Amino acid sequence: MTAAVLIAAPASGQGKTTLACALARRHARAGARVRAFKCGPDFLDPQWLALASGAPVHGLDLWINGEADCAQRLVHAAAEVDLVVIEGVMGLHDGEPSAADLALRFGVPVLAVVDASAMAGTLAAVAHGLQTWRPGLPWAGVMANRVAGARHAQMLQQAVGERMPWCGALMRDDGFTLPSRHLGLAGAAELPDALDRLDRAADALAATPLGSRPLADWPQWQPPTAEPAAALPLLLAGRRISVARDAAFAFIYAANLDTLRNMGADLRFFSPLAGDALPDCDAVWLPGGYPELHAVRLAERTDLREQLAAHLAAGRPVWAECGGMMALADTLVDGNGSAHALWGLLPGTAVLGKRLAALGPHAWAPQGPQAAPGQTLRGHSFHWSRFDTPLVPWQRTRPARGTAAGDGEPIYRYGALKASWFHPWFASAPALAAQLFLPD
Repeated sequence: MTAAVLIAAPASGQGKTTLACALARRHARAGARVRAFKCGPDFLDPQWLALASGAPVHGLDLWINGEADCAQRLVHAAAEVDLVVIEGVMGLHDGEPSAADLALRFGVPVLAVVDASAMAGTLAAVAHGLQTWRPGLPWAGVMANRVAGARHAQMLQQAVGERMPWCGALMRDDGFTLPSRHLGLAGAAELPDALDRLDRAADALAATPLGSRPLADWPQWQPPTAEPAAALPLLLAGRRISVARDAAFAFIYAANLDTLRNMGADLRFFSPLAGDALPDCDAVWLPGGYPELHAVRLAERTDLREQLAAHLAAGRPVWAECGGMMALADTLVDGNGSAHALWGLLPGTAVLGKRLAALGPHAWAPQGPQAAPGQTLRGHSFHWSRFDTPLVPWQRTRPARGTAAGDGEPIYRYGALKASWFHPWFASAPALAAQLFLPD
């Protein structure tokens, strides 16, 4: 049997990632087999969870993945590990579907972490509301975060009393704070002391009731039943796909790489920031990331620009996703208003804004010759930038709900190049994902 917990909170910024990573690190360091998941679409939190657990981290979203895919991933993990840690998204009951929906569907106990830095007795009221808002929600308890000291922790514990399990308090400590920027946390690979931060968080957790409890004493979780995943058609057999991967192009789902490999692709990674040449390949994937933070270095890569231009001139496909699209623009205007001449392979100017430009789940069901009956590629959009271009969109995504701005995200086609703000989850429609890397 396997222990499992879903780390949730009343809102974003409460400390979900810190607690989830501390829990995964504390038990992985002790020799337990741990798998972590992230609820909802996210590229940055999974980097920290992977570092903490020592294993790849996949997303779980009942709409983007679909219920069957989520169940398969959980069943596969439960068969191999001692502890499953799922980090929630936003507040426990936020979103459609929410983290609470996931916990209810798969019977995963919820552990609430609450930033208690400016409260005392109200902690109990907040935790009680989180627990009881949805009848039948499996519950593991509450943990206070950013606590001022022992006396503050005692007040919080007394307020909770016997209402629910008290899992302890994490003190305010810059030593294990995970730094943030626009789009979310800083990438784990960017900080030389990333693992030290997680070790300090794990040490702090070990002194709490939650952290000191052996996994053998945890309630055992009954994973869902799921049909085995069907074998994917080898639509990319023999295809060499070069994937940019570094701090400028870091937004890559591990599950997307698995999907490409399971369709037969030979993946070849390269780092534009490190000066790598474009590997010999049949297709290129430029994922999202932070090109705006590395615009000077990317602008210097005129050699890579020429290699990509030759690749496209030969009719070989390129899929450029969000930040990857920005790197291909004529010009990139960074957060300071400085303009950088980028690779100039997609007409237009990418401009980093001062606030969120788009956020939400999207689906793409291609029209025309690209259509695949019954196939819809699901994913999400999350960006601060805009793209000013004379190009007319070739296709558009469709917002999953009516809350997303406009008519969905544009998908541009320029010769053998396709580009969009849209971040697809390849496993939702593998045949459509394969088309991004096949010649038209």
